[in-house]
Amino acid sequence: MSQQKERRGGAVWALVITSVAGFMAALDNLVVTTALPSIREDFGGGLDDLEWTVSAYTLTFAVLLMFGAALGDRFGRRRLFIVGIAVFTGASAAAAMAPGIDSLIAARAVQGVGAAIMMPLTLTLLTAAVPAAKRGMAYGIWGAVNGLAVASGPLIGGSLTEHLSWQWIFWLNVPLGLALLPLARMRLSESFGSGAPLDIRGTLLASGGLFGIVYGLVRAPVVGWTDGVILLALIGGAALLVGFVLHGVHAKNPMLPMRLFRNRAFAGINAASLLMFLGMFGSIFLLSQYMQGVLGYSPTEAGLRMLPWTGMPMIVAPIAGYLSDRIGGRPVVAVGLFLQAVGLGWFALVVESDTSYTAQLPALIISGIGMSLFFAPASSLVMSSVRQQEQGIASGANNALREVGGALGIAVMASIFAAQGGYETPQTFVDGLRPALWVGSAAVAVAGAAALCMPGRRGRTAPEEGVEAPERVLETVSS
Repeated sequence: MSQQKERRGGAVWALVITSVAGFMAALDNLVVTTALPSIREDFGGGLDDLEWTVSAYTLTFAVLLMFGAALGDRFGRRRLFIVGIAVFTGASAAAAMAPGIDSLIAARAVQGVGAAIMMPLTLTLLTAAVPAAKRGMAYGIWGAVNGLAVASGPLIGGSLTEHLSWQWIFWLNVPLGLALLPLARMRLSESFGSGAPLDIRGTLLASGGLFGIVYGLVRAPVVGWTDGVILLALIGGAALLVGFVLHGVHAKNPMLPMRLFRNRAFAGINAASLLMFLGMFGSIFLLSQYMQGVLGYSPTEAGLRMLPWTGMPMIVAPIAGYLSDRIGGRPVVAVGLFLQAVGLGWFALVVESDTSYTAQLPALIISGIGMSLFFAPASSLVMSSVRQQEQGIASGANNALREVGGALGIAVMASIFAAQGGYETPQTFVDGLRPALWVGSAAVAVAGAAALCMPGRRGRTAPEEGVEAPERVLETVSS
C-alpha cells in the first residue's frame, strides 16, 4: 500500500501536469509518421531505417514501461516522474539536432526511455492527488488529452514539417518539458509503492526478447529471412520471451505477475489492446506515406485528411463513456474493434494509385469511430480488472502491451509491404500496401474476438475484502 506524504498541490495541478506529460508521450507515437517522407529525403535510408525512427521510440517505451513504474514505486513517483521528463526533453532536443539517420534513431530510443519512466507515473500521481469521488472526471480529461495527442499527431507533424522543418516536431517538446519540470517539483506530492525489489532479470528478459523479434522482423526484408543473424534474433527473442513468462510465473516479485492473466477481464483487454495497436499503428505508418508518396498530398494535407480517423475521439469518446456506464465496457470495446477492422478492410478494397479522397472517406470515418469506442472504456476495463494495489502494475502492463503492439505492427506490416511491393512506383507501393492492410484488419478483428471473451458485469467475481468493487470503479473511471 502506498504511503503518500502531505500534498503540496491540488488535484487541478496534478491533472494539468500529468495530462501535458501524457500528451507529449502520446504525441510522439504518431507525430513522426507524416514527417517520414521528408526525413527520408534529407537523410536517405531504406524502409528499415524509417521503421526504426518510429520503432526505436515505441520499443524502448514498451519494454521499460513497467520497470519505470517500479522505479517510481521504490524511489518516489514524483522524483522519477521529473527524471523521465528531463530525459524525454533532452532526447527531443537531440533528435531535433541529429546530423544523420543513425543519430536520430538513437535519440528516439532515449526519448522512449524518458517516456517509459514518465508515462506510467502519470496515472498513479493523478490517482493519488484526486479524491475517489472525482477520479472519473479526472481520468476522462486525462484520456481526452491523450486522445487529442493521437488525433493531432499527424496534423501537427505534417504542418511543422511543411511550414518549418521536420526537426520542429521534436523542438515542440522542449518548452513543454522545461515548463513541466518546476511545476512537477512544486505542485505534485511525493508517494511511494510497496518498496518491492526491482525486477532486473524480468526487465532484461523482456527487453532482449522484444528487441530480438522486432530487429529480426525489420531487417529480414533487407538481408533475407534465412540470414543467420535474423534467425538468431527471432529464435533468441522468442526464447527470451518464454523465459520472461516463466519468470513471471515463478519469481517472488516479478515486474509482470503472470497470475494476473488468470483474470479473463485482464487477459482479454490486454490481448485486445496489443492486437488493436498492431493493426492500427502498422496501417497508419504505411497510409501516411501512401497519401504523400503516391497520392501527392503535402504533409499538412495528409495530416488534415487523416483527421476523420485520428480526430474522431474528440466527438465519439464522450458517447463511448456514456454507453460504457450504461451497458458496460466490453460490448463498447468489441464493437469499436470490429468497426476498426471494417475500416481497414475498406481501405484495402479501395486503395489504388489514384484513389480519390471521397472513396477513402468512409474507411477513415469508420476507423475513427471504431478507435474512439475502444479508447474511451479500455483504460477503465484495465483498472477495474485488478485489485486497487495492483492498478499501477496493470496500467504499466497495458501501456507496455499497446506499445509492443505498435512496434510489432510496424515491423510486421512493413515486412509484408516489402515482400509484396516497394517504393519503386506508385503501383508497387499499392501492391505492398493492400495485403498489409488486410493483415492489419484481421489483427483488429481478432482483437474484437478477444474482447468478447471478457466476462460481462454479471460474470465478474466479487472483489477481495477492502478492494473497491470493479463495477463501481468502472462506473467512476468511465464517467
